[in-house]
Amino acid sequence: MIFLSKNGEDRYINDFARGCGIEPTSTETFDYNDSNDTIVLRGILKHKIMKQCWKDNRTFYYMDTGYFGNEGTWKFWHRIVKNNLQHTTIIERPNDRFKQFNKTIHPWRYGRNILIAMPDEKPCKFYDTTPEQWLADTVNTIKKYTDRPIVIRERSKQRTQRINEPLEKALSNDVHALVTFNSNAATESVFYGVPVFTLAPNAAGPAGLQDLTQIETPYYPSNDKRYAWACHLAYGQFHIKELKDGSAKQKLEEWYE
Repeated sequence: MIFLSKNGEDRYINDFARGCGIEPTSTETFDYNDSNDTIVLRGILKHKIMKQCWKDNRTFYYMDTGYFGNEGTWKFWHRIVKNNLQHTTIIERPNDRFKQFNKTIHPWRYGRNILIAMPDEKPCKFYDTTPEQWLADTVNTIKKYTDRPIVIRERSKQRTQRINEPLEKALSNDVHALVTFNSNAATESVFYGVPVFTLAPNAAGPAGLQDLTQIETPYYPSNDKRYAWACHLAYGQFHIKELKDGSAKQKLEEWYE
């Protein structure tokens, strides 16, 4: 496996690599054509490599921030996805990993407003758009199918600001549905009891809809389905301790091979 570390300084990739007994490879010296080995990379801006892997049917693992468990400023949990950016289907899993997070699945809420959670530039670059273009297109589409008020929530670039301005506060303000691109906000929204529309591959996709023509009739999955979805996501993310001791690799091979 090739653990691709940005300038050799990505601490999470480096920890994962060394936990597997492998030295990480710096992006400065990496040559895609040197081998056909599986690539492990972190961050959506590695989009050229991922798209080339898809084209060549080359296996890769994508790492990014975990779905839950990172309520503070420190990233303890990291999702790892095989050959994709998100876990977009539900696989039946035990509940042992999910139970450790003490997450609550709230009853469904019903309100009037459409809350749009803006994406940042990174995922937009991956999908060849811009936040401004995505927002304009999304608002125009929504207005074709509803006259509900639209509230736009811009994503702060600083994680500490996002913590100080919690998503739950926005979701509790008379919201009918959350509309977003590939943001983790959709996952939190499903937990909080606000239905979601996800307009790019998103871990909340199986618990929401993707078609804005249905904006007036969101999807409210059963509590059993939401619980199964949550248990699956818990099996798709790993604590930094699991990266460092090599157990993350062992579990990935066991669960996803």
